[in-house]
Amino acid sequence: MSVELYDATLRDGMQGEGMSLTAQEKVRVAHALDALGIGYIEAGFPASNPKELELFGLLEHETFTTAQIVAFGMTRRRGVAAAEDEGLRTLRDCFAPVCTIVGKTWGLHLEKVVRVSRGENLAMIAESVAFLAEAGKRVIYDAEHFFDGYRDDPAYALECLRAAAAGGAERVVLCDTNGSSLPHQIGEAVTVVGAALELPLGIHCHNDLECGVANSLAAVAAGATQVQGTMNGVGERTGNANLVSIIAALQLKLERPVIAPEQMARLTATAHFLDELLNLIPDPNQPWVGRNAFAHKGGLHVAGVRVDARTFEHADPETVGNARALLVSELAGRHSAAEKASVAGISLDDAGAVRVIERVKALEHAGYQFEAADASFELLLREEAGEYEPLFRLESWRTIVEQRADGQVACEATIKIWVTPPGADTPVRYVQTAEGNGPVNALDAALRLAIGSTHPHLKVVQLVNYKVRILDEAHGTGATTRVLLDSSDGERTWGTIGVAENVIAASWQALVQSLEYAEQPARVRP
Repeated sequence: MSVELYDATLRDGMQGEGMSLTAQEKVRVAHALDALGIGYIEAGFPASNPKELELFGLLEHETFTTAQIVAFGMTRRRGVAAAEDEGLRTLRDCFAPVCTIVGKTWGLHLEKVVRVSRGENLAMIAESVAFLAEAGKRVIYDAEHFFDGYRDDPAYALECLRAAAAGGAERVVLCDTNGSSLPHQIGEAVTVVGAALELPLGIHCHNDLECGVANSLAAVAAGATQVQGTMNGVGERTGNANLVSIIAALQLKLERPVIAPEQMARLTATAHFLDELLNLIPDPNQPWVGRNAFAHKGGLHVAGVRVDARTFEHADPETVGNARALLVSELAGRHSAAEKASVAGISLDDAGAVRVIERVKALEHAGYQFEAADASFELLLREEAGEYEPLFRLESWRTIVEQRADGQVACEATIKIWVTPPGADTPVRYVQTAEGNGPVNALDAALRLAIGSTHPHLKVVQLVNYKVRILDEAHGTGATTRVLLDSSDGERTWGTIGVAENVIAASWQALVQSLEYAEQPARVRP
């Protein structure tokens, strides 16, 4: 039996702290979800605010291949006829062919929130669904707090679903709105409802117990044929069920095809695209699509993967558009170094690979960490292979920080380096001074001015991320510091690392490595 995918990122997902997209950005997300093969995209409640009004105005003129736009609302207000309820009339008049309305199931909410009798709640559900169905809308009914209500009063929870069915709902969705349920509770309830109700069922889970994905899969196993969730699990409190993981698990583990193989290969890119729009750093440990989802660090694991990836991988990373990563650390073996060298086009024999790993172990003991510093590690490989040449010889550098009378802080850096120009036999001394927003920025600017005379192409290299970590916190301001830099030339992004007794010296190390790496031959990177 097929399973429908229903994405609620644009509405439910935006309820999470810091989650916000413009109307135009939401349209871009909708097209990305359509390309992924999502069947239903819940856009929100039209006219609830100016942004939603603008969004529905834009979506009305967009064309989608797979997805249908869904308008979201709620049952009529108490004491108001469905035909007179402004919210329901807005849903009726919008272009969206599908409307999802949410209603109460749990007696606690009837008593404390909406303050209506159980009979009136049933009437609100049936009349609201009927109003939209009679207007030609396809209606999905979301039974809010269904599982809490079911545990409190199973008979009444089923009555609420029957009221939606009587009104003409094409599907009822069982919502674990508090995220309070465990997989066995979800499965048992869905089984009972499926036997009692001749209507397709859906599942909508939140992730408060870290069971959102497991609960959704349990519901499908028990008979649910629609799964609602959000991309990357964004949403209120701890988020919603992660639709990314659900899609992969349904198709690749439960063998329930939901999207085409070529669409599945877009899963990682789509997940990261949403993070980019939301200005979030993709979670490196996110299952299936995270940078570390198929990363191997231990030497034994790396050796096993090289022989047969199935030994330490539950799926082929390329299936979901991800890639295998062989991390380099004190736990790694020579195979990791050999693999990295091969990717970079460096010729390194077994003895050289062993020496590199031994050096990595010593450096990591001193505070270095090469997992995120791929460029720094490649420079180690090149040095071992005899392919490394420094860009310049340092004479000295210094930074000055002063607070002026007007309260402004000025930062200045001066560097003195010796560089051999292309085609020349002898080095030339360069002295450059620059100001910046902080000592590291000033140092970066001065270095670029000095090296730019002989290597002008390096001017395009920009720092895109800067991370500082104190390694021995007991020493306070005198502690050893580790700096990780991410740099980019507009096409590639790489990481470099520096470790020193202060943040400026550590930053200098990472800055120099960033430019040295950019000077290396271009290559295809995984």
